[in-house]
Amino acid sequence: MNLTQRRVLQVFGLGRSSSIRSFKAIDSSSITHGIHVFQCPDAVGIVAKLSDCIASRGGNILGADVFVPENKNVFYSRSEFIFDPVKWPRLQMDEDFLRISKMFDASRSVVRVPKLDPKFKIAVLASKQEHCLIDLLHSWQGGRLPVDITRVISNHDRFPNTHVVRFLERNSIPYHYLCTSKENKREDEILDLVQNTDFLVLARYMQLLSGKFLQRYRKDIINIHHGLLPSFKGGHPSRQAFDAGVKLIGATSHFVTEELDAGPIIEQMVERVSHRDNIQSFVQKSENLEKQCLAKAIKSYCELRVLPNEENRTVVF
Repeated sequence: MNLTQRRVLQVFGLGRSSSIRSFKAIDSSSITHGIHVFQCPDAVGIVAKLSDCIASRGGNILGADVFVPENKNVFYSRSEFIFDPVKWPRLQMDEDFLRISKMFDASRSVVRVPKLDPKFKIAVLASKQEHCLIDLLHSWQGGRLPVDITRVISNHDRFPNTHVVRFLERNSIPYHYLCTSKENKREDEILDLVQNTDFLVLARYMQLLSGKFLQRYRKDIINIHHGLLPSFKGGHPSRQAFDAGVKLIGATSHFVTEELDAGPIIEQMVERVSHRDNIQSFVQKSENLEKQCLAKAIKSYCELRVLPNEENRTVVF
């Protein structure tokens, strides 16, 4: 039995204990990795049912996280497991977890098998500043982001010989330039372009998306803000932070809502600054944080680590 097969179920919860179970080893030549997330009213026996579901099909749980908020009757979990797809077909897996979902009246039960399921399809929206866009493109090319970038949309016109346009052409990713104004944000055209995506990424897209757009799109949109929210909302957060004499600067990746820079936070990163920094070094450090923070948020989202928790909060396993 190899190291992966010897790993045991690790469950962390509030006010509950969990036993460690060992499972029969799976033939390593047929191992496939799966992820399951679950959200339902808290009840006794949820962990046991989820564990038995996987074990009864010959699966082996590698690790699990459980979160039960204090004084809240809600249960969150994320499990990673390995299984043999011959013994546990993908459609059967959906049926098995659906049965448990109905048993506990779950509001969310999602299973993903990265090897078998299609990658998430995304569109990236960007404006003139392109450090986040370039970082995402290179991360995608290097296989570090489990997504398919279907297109890039921008309100900034780029010349054919620029690095971004050449990269997109080499990789057959369409680039759409939509000139925007205060009167016309071109949201109808954007909606037409992104209707077949799973979620959107705003890589320093400096246009506000209207509530009407959000209601019509009805899927998640991930934004990067070059500041440590909830401080320094709006424009020029680096200048705001510099003028405030802060000793820590940061970047925040969050879901987009109708209220500016107020959506549920997915990821935040910080770096120390001092009196020796000027506005240029503030901006440079901020841009580095933005790239890392946005990429981490996208990866966490695709790995089903992000769950909604109340109206403006998230659980990130």
